Amino acid sequence: MVDGFKFYDDLPHHDSFETLVDARNYSPLPDDWVVGTSDIVSSTKAISAGKYKTVNMIGAAVISAQINAAAGRALPYIFGGDGAAFACPPEHAETAGQALAAVQAWAGDEFGMQLRVAMTAVSEIRAKGFDVTVARHQASEGVDYAMFQGGGISWAEAQMKAGHNGLPKAPSGTQPNLTGLSCRWSHMKSRSGTILSVVIDQVDGSGTDDFADLCRNVLGRVHHLDRAGHPAPVDGPGIQWPPKDTKLDAQVSRAGSDLGKRKRQVLMETALAWVILKLGFKVGGFDPKKYKQEVAGNADFRKFDDGLKMTIDCDDATVTDLRAILDVAVKAGTIRYGLHQQDEAMMTCIVPSAMQNDHVHFIDGASGGYTQAAAAIKA
Repeated sequence: MVDGFKFYDDLPHHDSFETLVDARNYSPLPDDWVVGTSDIVSSTKAISAGKYKTVNMIGAAVISAQINAAAGRALPYIFGGDGAAFACPPEHAETAGQALAAVQAWAGDEFGMQLRVAMTAVSEIRAKGFDVTVARHQASEGVDYAMFQGGGISWAEAQMKAGHNGLPKAPSGTQPNLTGLSCRWSHMKSRSGTILSVVIDQVDGSGTDDFADLCRNVLGRVHHLDRAGHPAPVDGPGIQWPPKDTKLDAQVSRAGSDLGKRKRQVLMETALAWVILKLGFKVGGFDPKKYKQEVAGNADFRKFDDGLKMTIDCDDATVTDLRAILDVAVKAGTIRYGLHQQDEAMMTCIVPSAMQNDHVHFIDGASGGYTQAAAAIKA
């Protein structure tokens, strides 16, 4: 049997994020692959009601379910705040679709939120004049993240929102496998003045080279920031006890069991983690100092997702300069963009094992960052 995952396994890993500006460093997905997309209905309204962490958790749950469904095989995915997208080979499409539908059912049952989901063939995307190309960015020794270009992911998401390529609904009570998904770190306060969420979309028909030049200009402007604007301290985020989101953590991990019982278990687990991480105790082969540094190094704070997205820690002068750069590109017809400022960043995590260095961490603004920035584009 053909191993469709091998395509992604064989892609080169790019250490420098800046090299991913260049479309030549991307490879087209095989024509028989399938793209999965998801999006929370009325996510901006939910964020305005204070449910920004729940929104992020559901978006990350889509990825967690796919990681677990792939049973250790690497597959390309990308986190978007109020949703996520991924791609998979044809022999895995049925399994991936079942995992995606399970998250949809769980989001409705557990949180009363409507999650749109769809699976779209890459061949269909190309037939409409778009493409899906992918690259791998090596964020750290243990983690790499997929980057997408070509406009195909955005087109598939738009088709999903229009009611196309949806999946059959899973029965109420269906539980996705969300092993490793958690939200136990404290929010990360800005060290430079503001946490800025940035969404820059290329305008259809604009030149690829023009967009690449714009991205180089933007990345060059933030290069002077501490670690290029990385919101997580180099020694990792903080942790407090009791955590603010005990109920949310319990809802994510209870897998249909009693919520009250699971909340008590989460409090016990987080109390032990707080002692170990706060006091730096080494337990067996677990080094808490090393683990927190890995968390910071593994975190996904910038990405290419048919455009450039970043959540960065920066000063007011940088915000002003970025607006000026982006406004010029808007007038030139190259991009559309949205910005959202807040005081803190937050992190949503997928940790299959704290004893390994392949745990992944998604950063977003703590008041709805990417979702609010995207809403600003629509406005």
